[in-house]
Amino acid sequence: MDLAYLWFWIVGFLFVGYFVLDGFDFGVGMSLPFLGKDDIGRRQIINTIGPVWDLNETWVIVAGACLFAAFPEWYATLFSGFYLALLLILLALILRGVSFEYRHQREGLRWKRGFDRMIVIGSAVPALLWGIAVANIVQGVPLDADHEFTGSLLTLFNPYGLLGGLTTLLLFFTHGVYFVALKTDGQVAADARRLAGRAGALTILVAAVFLAWTVGMAFGEDRELAGATAVLAVIAAALLVASWVSNARGREGWAFGFGAGTIVTAVLALWFALFPYVMPSRPDLANSLTIENASSTDYTLMIMSWAALIFLPLVLLYQGWTYWIFRKRVSRSRIEKAAAVAH
Repeated sequence: MDLAYLWFWIVGFLFVGYFVLDGFDFGVGMSLPFLGKDDIGRRQIINTIGPVWDLNETWVIVAGACLFAAFPEWYATLFSGFYLALLLILLALILRGVSFEYRHQREGLRWKRGFDRMIVIGSAVPALLWGIAVANIVQGVPLDADHEFTGSLLTLFNPYGLLGGLTTLLLFFTHGVYFVALKTDGQVAADARRLAGRAGALTILVAAVFLAWTVGMAFGEDRELAGATAVLAVIAAALLVASWVSNARGREGWAFGFGAGTIVTAVLALWFALFPYVMPSRPDLANSLTIENASSTDYTLMIMSWAALIFLPLVLLYQGWTYWIFRKRVSRSRIEKAAAVAH
């Protein structure tokens, strides 16, 4: 296989990992107003991702670095054209990270509530904007002959892009609520299961429309892997329904697992729909960036391939070990005891 095509799929794998892992982080953050009835409950929810949220975010850093090295033309067009959207995502992630670290520094209710709102905003904004950005990458944006983006931020807010953003917002929210139900006990876990049932039903409806639109676009434009896109879209829809049914039956682990599988197959469906482009141009397809004209030299890609072969398994092993260490549920009674000792 040509190394440029290999790295197209590696970059896709990294974004899949990021959306699965940071996706439930976003969902947990967005669930605070719905599940956190008191400060102990909100601490219980936040503590489910406390040991792993920053590790999950490193996936997007690695994905961006690989994009820069493997596809510099794609990176330049994407980060210059989508600059404001990506800046808003960055600011939201900073806001969320600061809130996690500073929320517990003072006991005042007003202090904590302020940072809780920042966590919600810092989770919802990336969940929405990532979907808008990826949907526009797949659909195509206006590019000139030099592969420079000729639109504006408002160009991204087209019907397909907005539907993509709403889909990721709801999908990440439901995925995060599944995680809360899996990792907590007591009233928070019970409330999370009920909330996941309501959110999951809406997510199924919105995601089905978005995936059907994506498949129709892939076939309508005769994309090379349109058939594979359709198969993956159907699998994603089936897994999403399976996660909703599992949650209704009280099987939190299965619900979360099927939810993760939904995100994996949905993002792969978008990646297959994109192939062989990395950024199609609309309306003039001749100005598009493809895997071949956007990639680095074979020598650069060969060095990157050896580095990935050595270090990527180590990263995966370390992250797996981290999740294994923090696999237990976050108990409300333990937080109450810790709060009593602190006072």
